[in-house]
Amino acid sequence: MGEEGDLVAPRLARGCRCFAAWIGDEVAGYGWLSTDREWIGELQLTISPRPGEGYIWNCVTMPEHRRKGIFRAMIGGIAEIAQGEGIRRLWIGSVAIPAEHAMGPAGFIPTLHFSSVTFQDYHWLRVTPSDDLVLAQDACEVLRIRPGAFLRIAHQRRH
Repeated sequence: MGEEGDLVAPRLARGCRCFAAWIGDEVAGYGWLSTDREWIGELQLTISPRPGEGYIWNCVTMPEHRRKGIFRAMIGGIAEIAQGEGIRRLWIGSVAIPAEHAMGPAGFIPTLHFSSVTFQDYHWLRVTPSDDLVLAQDACEVLRIRPGAFLRIAHQRRH
């Protein structure tokens, strides 16, 4: 996990689970699943999944395996395992255009759209709901945010 290798033990200790996609003897990608509070660094928000919910995050496809469907297969596999364990709703976010194209086929529905910029000591965030206002309201609740634009002091942290 490169620069994040030292974060594996603390993540596992707090109950996060790591999943990996393998091609032969090589890790092609990995992703994390949490059912408790997690920091979303790109948005500088904390997600607090409710009972029976989970959050898929920090999904990475190794550069040499990109554009092969690894990400889509990985989030689909994580979702299948989570649902088999009784997790009835999964949250996931994306800031990468290629990854967003995999979300729909993997069963994810857009709920909130974000614009986010960090400049020096400040973080600007715009939250726009999707057309499914009930689902968007649920997403706002687990993120403890409301639609609109916000300027805050930036908070960088490794998790």
